[in-house]
Amino acid sequence: MKVNQFTDTHALNQRFAATLGAILSQAIETRGHAYLAVSGGKTPAALFTILAEEALDWQRVTITLCDDRCIAPAEKDSNERMVKENLLQNKAARANFISLFSEKDNDSAYVADVKSRLLGMPAFDAVILGMGEDGHTASLFPCSPEINAGLADTDEVVLMVTPKTAPYKRISLTKNRLLNSRAMFLHLVGENKLQVLNAALAGNDVFQMPIRAFLNNPVTEVQVMYAPQ
Repeated sequence: MKVNQFTDTHALNQRFAATLGAILSQAIETRGHAYLAVSGGKTPAALFTILAEEALDWQRVTITLCDDRCIAPAEKDSNERMVKENLLQNKAARANFISLFSEKDNDSAYVADVKSRLLGMPAFDAVILGMGEDGHTASLFPCSPEINAGLADTDEVVLMVTPKTAPYKRISLTKNRLLNSRAMFLHLVGENKLQVLNAALAGNDVFQMPIRAFLNNPVTEVQVMYAPQ
C-alpha cells in the first residue's frame, strides 16, 4: 500500500485525474481499449468533472461502477446518476458505460442480468474505491449477510447485498472482480476517513472491516489518494 497525501482536495483531484488519464491512455495505446471501475457518493464528483476534460480517445474507454443501489438511475441516490452527471460529460461523454441497474423483478434475475454485462470484460485498468466509516468498500458491508460471499475467493463477479445499517438493497462487484485490475486506488477525504484507514491497518479481520481485504492483498497494490479537506 502507498499513501499519497495532498494539501487539499483541489490538489488531489488535479493529480488524480492526470494519473488516471495517463493509465487509460496507455491502455488504449497498448490494447486498443481501457476499462475503469468507479465508486459513487459525494467524494469523487469533483474528481470526475476534471477527469471528464482529459484529452483521451474516450470512445475507447468503458466505465462501470464498483456498486450501486438497486434503484432507478434517475433517482437522486443512484450512483449511476452521479456518474452520468459528473463523469460522462464533455470529452468523456463519448465513453461507453455499463450500468449495474436491472429492471428484473427478483434478486436472482437481477444479478444474472447484470452479470451477463460484466462477464466479457477483461481486467480493469483502474479501480477507484471509496470507504465508509464502518470499513466497507463498494457495497461489501460488514453488517450484511452476504459479506462472506462478497469476500470469497471465487469466480463470481457480482452479488446482491442487503446491508443492515444502510438504506437500499445494493448490487456490488465482488472482492475478486475488483482486485482484477492493473491499478487500484482508495479515494479518501477528511480526517475521519484517515482515522478509519488507520484502524483498518491496525487489524486483520476482513469481515469486521472489508477494506482490509484490499489493503492487505499481496497481489494488487492499493494507492491511497488522501486529502484532509
